[in-house]
Amino acid sequence: MFIQTEITPNPSTLKFIPGEKVLDTGSVEFANKSEAKQSPLALRLFSVRGVESVFFSTDFISIRKSDHEEWDGLKPLVLEAITDHYEAGESTLLAKEDKNVDSSASKGKDSDIVLKIQDLINTKVRPAVAQDGGDITFEGFKDGVVSLKLKGACAGCPSSTATLKSGIENMLKHYVPAVKEVQSV
Repeated sequence: MFIQTEITPNPSTLKFIPGEKVLDTGSVEFANKSEAKQSPLALRLFSVRGVESVFFSTDFISIRKSDHEEWDGLKPLVLEAITDHYEAGESTLLAKEDKNVDSSASKGKDSDIVLKIQDLINTKVRPAVAQDGGDITFEGFKDGVVSLKLKGACAGCPSSTATLKSGIENMLKHYVPAVKEVQSV
């Protein structure tokens, strides 16, 4: 099995592309081993010393390492864990995860605005963020403030605040005048 690796803007995170489906749809992130009980692959990855978080999308895996580990020693162990998982024929998740579902708590008069924001996030932002090994989900819209959650390589990335404010916020303000601010949750 050949697994591609790509660097991300976050030096603590690498993107692994196994060339096989990781998830059917959406994305899911595990911040620690105790959250990973429903994922044989995540448990296997957390057994590698130095793995700090695991993120799955449909066709890639992002791994964030602890600061005291180096990728030179960690990368071969992560590749081995991913290869072993696919060779064993195990599923990525044992039960359906709802962590990746976008929520739109706003209803009524804001629903058209929320739909427009979600459409822009899904069509213009998420594909670009996925190229960097992450994901971004819409969490809500209230009083002109869009709440977004950064996942995978984007969570904790040094450039994520700049991307959120100067990139995503400016784009949303341009297309949706009701947007006044974008914040990370």
